[in-house]
Parts: sequence; structure tokens; C-alpha cells
Amino acid sequence: MSGQSQGALVGGLALGAPGGRKAGERKLEGKMENASGSATAVASRDLGSQRGRSLVPERLQSREHERQLEVERRKQKRQNQEVEEEKSDFFAAAFSRERLAVEELLEGGESVEQLEEAAARLQGLQKLVNDSVLFLAAYDLRQGQEVLARLQEALAKRRQELQPKKRFAFKTRRKDAASATKVDSAPGAPAAEGILASPPPLKEEEGFDSSWICGFSNLQSQVLEKRAEELHQRDVLLTQLINCTIKLYGNPNTLRLTKARGCTLLCGPVSTSVFLENCSDCVLAVACQQLRVHTTKDTRIFLQVTSRAIVEDCTGIQFAPYTWSYPGIDKDFEGSGLDRSKNNWSDVDDFNWLARDVASPNWSILPEEERRIQ
Repeated sequence: MSGQSQGALVGGLALGAPGGRKAGERKLEGKMENASGSATAVASRDLGSQRGRSLVPERLQSREHERQLEVERRKQKRQNQEVEEEKSDFFAAAFSRERLAVEELLEGGESVEQLEEAAARLQGLQKLVNDSVLFLAAYDLRQGQEVLARLQEALAKRRQELQPKKRFAFKTRRKDAASATKVDSAPGAPAAEGILASPPPLKEEEGFDSSWICGFSNLQSQVLEKRAEELHQRDVLLTQLINCTIKLYGNPNTLRLTKARGCTLLCGPVSTSVFLENCSDCVLAVACQQLRVHTTKDTRIFLQVTSRAIVEDCTGIQFAPYTWSYPGIDKDFEGSGLDRSKNNWSDVDDFNWLARDVASPNWSILPEEERRIQ
């Protein structure tokens, strides 16, 4: 090789050496960047994997927690059902036992003492029903209350049979009563305000005896009252009254209002049951163990009841809490055996309305601004 060629070659190498180094450096930097990017990607994947692994236990724990809650709910529901079944079984056994005892006393009772024992056990039977309202099915509750009503009627009948007949004591009174009935029931002849009417006695042929049953009948536009000494543990019957105001101070055993129109009835605590039938446009204030309302319309009831009120074949019935008071009412409540702290005035069963998720159109709660007894 000539000296000129060698010089050119050496010069070319000398000139190309720095360019080669720079190219190498760029390649190295590229490799390092690629390595860094790969490391970052790997780190990101590792971090994502760690997060995924951390989320898996959280989801599993959440599912396990929900599963345990559902198991606990089912267990509680099963326990509640077992408790209700036990309570229902206890009620059925106790009710049957006491019912049979009352029936035996009524069938074989030949003395007033036996009837009083039957009345006491019947009151205990009523309390058993009242205390079982919350867990009894509607059908069982209705059956129990029908049995109580039947036994009450049987007790009243036996009391009547044991009372001596007063054959001659009512002759003059009946004559006066007929006259009073004729005047009091005459249309357009209201009594003077504040004057109490003298009611006719209940007729013997209707099956009532004045020793146990008292009340008013066949009167119009009268102010009627009975005091505690007249009412104590007696059965009160009010029938065929029009536009009358009736005030009953005291503690009767039962109360029945039938065929009343436009009347206001204010009554002290009733030991057992109140029955309302074939009435319209009335206002009642009653406290009792049991209330049953039949074939009645457009009536307001201010109620204190330890059981559940029952309406049947009714329309336009409105309920509000019992607010009537008078001197001596606390003593009458004590004698009645009613629990004043327990009032189910707004718990009403409508036997003509079976839909539980829809309110019955036959009764309603009376608005507070309209809660005026008189």
C-alpha cells in the first residue's frame, strides 16, 4: 500500500473515531432507557398484581360478612317463629282450660257465689286474650272474642234465672213508664235543657232483669244519666235512642248500644266488653277491654281499649283516644281492672277488609283538630 493510501486510512480512522464513540453512547443510552422502561412496566405490573391480590381478600371478607348476616337473620326469624308458635300453643291450652271451667260453672252453678266465680274467671279469660293480641292470628283472635261474647251472654242469662221474679212490684211503674215513653218518644217534643228524663224500665219479655241489667230505651231528645252506685259491675243496655246525650258515671260490667241515631254517649271504664250495633251519626267515649262495632256508620269513637277494636259491616267510623274525665274516674278505673297505660285505640281489625298492605276504607283516625267530644 502506498504511503498516500495509508495516510488516508489513518486519517479516516482518526476522523471517524469520535463519531463511533457517540454512536455507541447513543446505543447504550437507548438500551438503558429500554431497560428502565421495562423495569417500570414490571414494577407497575407487580403493583397492579399486589393491588389485585389485596382486593380479593376484601371481596371475600365482604361476601363472608354478608353470608353470616343472612345466616343470623334466618336463625333469628326461625327463633321468632318458634317463640310465636310456643306462645300460640300456650294460649290455646290456657284458653281452652279456662273456657271449660267457666262453662262448667255456668252449667252447674246454682248459687250467686258460683256465678261470681264464673264472672271472675271470665274476666281473666278476657285478659288472656288481650295480652295475646300481638301474636295471635286474626282468625284465632276473632274466634276467641266470639267465645267471650257467648260466655258473657250465658252469664247474664244465668244471673237472670237465679234472681227471684218480682211479679207485682212493677205494675204501677209500668203504667208510668208507658206514659213516659209515649211523651218522650213523641216527635218534636224535646225535653227542657238540663232536665233528666225518667226512663222506662226494660221489659221483662225482652229477657232482661233489672237486678243485673240497667239502661234506657225508646227515648228521644233527652239528657240521661246514671251514677256509680247504679252502674257498679252491672250490664248496661241502651236501645232505640234518638238525639239523646247519655252520661254514665261509674264502672259497669258490659255496655251495649243498639239502634241509636244522633246520640252522644259518655261512659266510665267498662270492665269487659262494649258492643255497638245498628247505630249512626253518634259520638262515643268509652274505655273497655274489648270493643265490637257492627252495622254502624258515620260514628266517632273516643276509645281506651286494651285489646283490639273490631269493626264489621261498618262505614265512616273514626277513632281517637279516650279523653273524657269526671270526679272519681281514677277510682272507677282501679275497680274496673283496666290497665290505663295500655291503649290500642288505633289498632282496629276490619273483618270485611282482608288486605293487610292497604288501609281499610271503612274506618280512619280522627284528625286532632276535630277531636271534640261535645
